[in-house]
Amino acid sequence: MNDLATGLVPQNLGDWLTHMERVHAKHIEMGLDRVSRVRDQMGLKPAFPVITVGGTNGKGSVCAMLEAILSAAGHRVGCYSSPHLLRYNERVRIGRVEADDATVCRALAAVEAARRGVALTYFEFGTLAAMKSFVDAEVDVAILEVGLGGRLDAVNIFDGDCAVVTSIGIDHVDYLGDSRESIGREKAGIFRAGRPAVCAEPDPPSSIESEARRIGARLLRFGVDFGCAGDRFQWSYWGPGGRRGGLPVPALRGRHQLRNAAAALAVLDEMKGKLPVAVGELRQGLVEVTLEGRFQVVPGRPAVILDVAHNPQAAEALAANLEQMGPFRRTIAVFGMLRDKDIAGVVRAMEQRIDAWFVGGIGVPRGASAAEVRDVIEAHGGAGRVHAFETPAQAFARACESAEPDDRICVFGSFYTVAEVMVAKGAGCGSAAG
Repeated sequence: MNDLATGLVPQNLGDWLTHMERVHAKHIEMGLDRVSRVRDQMGLKPAFPVITVGGTNGKGSVCAMLEAILSAAGHRVGCYSSPHLLRYNERVRIGRVEADDATVCRALAAVEAARRGVALTYFEFGTLAAMKSFVDAEVDVAILEVGLGGRLDAVNIFDGDCAVVTSIGIDHVDYLGDSRESIGREKAGIFRAGRPAVCAEPDPPSSIESEARRIGARLLRFGVDFGCAGDRFQWSYWGPGGRRGGLPVPALRGRHQLRNAAAALAVLDEMKGKLPVAVGELRQGLVEVTLEGRFQVVPGRPAVILDVAHNPQAAEALAANLEQMGPFRRTIAVFGMLRDKDIAGVVRAMEQRIDAWFVGGIGVPRGASAAEVRDVIEAHGGAGRVHAFETPAQAFARACESAEPDDRICVFGSFYTVAEVMVAKGAGCGSAAG
């Protein structure tokens, strides 16, 4: 029996989040029937354009770039992303500002009133509430980040005017399959007939093109229909809207962000009739874009890098970014992962970049213990370089004690790991150690 059935009405956002966790017995249940029924009961029919963004990695970056550029152009943007790092409100942004507790609670109450006993997962509940918030705020465009896969993800109950698949790697194999072909097919489920579908994966599985052809979506492929070139100072883009040169490098760090930016610009090319953007506004958005936890470098010495990389593809990008940073005496990892992720694959991608591993266990049911992660690292050549602690916060504090000013500390492996260290670190190592 849930809280409301017993007369315990949620009084604040914390109460609502607890209620959402109890409504459904499972954290994840793929399928659109239940959430579609509640959508229809709520009468949620957005009159504004919707951009749906999926992919193994890069979803959050593309969403953030689109949000920043469209906002710079004067459009009122609603952006729904997940998971959050520190506050649930991070998931629902209107006009580049996190929705306040009252706004989120009103939307969650509307979902509760409409569901009439339908069991929604936490993500399904939140997705409906986010769209309710956007409709009430009368946004000009909504950007929806896929939570898992695409075809059966809750955001897919809303038809995207343009869809994006950023990348395709092996992740969530229990739900999406264990091959790039099967995963690509699931991610292509967000495509719509007669509408543009942007694929930023340089080497997509054939299932992406075959699915686009099957449903009649207009596929734009990276390197074929749009692309980019550049260095760490400036870059150029070409696509359906022509060529643009001398663009500022996105404020998000990492060379891979140019490909994400090119995908965002391809979307804007396709949406220019409904969402016009001038060149100056495009430049402004690229310079102003922010996204916590994506190769985020915290000022100070030793340098601290926060990155939510939690699969081999993301870890490979992180390793490449670390190599391009410049010389450091040592690189110290603060590392923790979920048990159902490819821990060995992430370790293999990073092992040549790490001098010492400070491992923390993640205290959620899916979290791997420090001992489990330590064993994987030692099995891949890390013996003698691993220090295990109960939590990522403890691992970070000890890493700070061990580090010299010309070292760097890289915190990665999970949103949980980065979030816990963000809370612990304050302004940097000084706060954590103190």
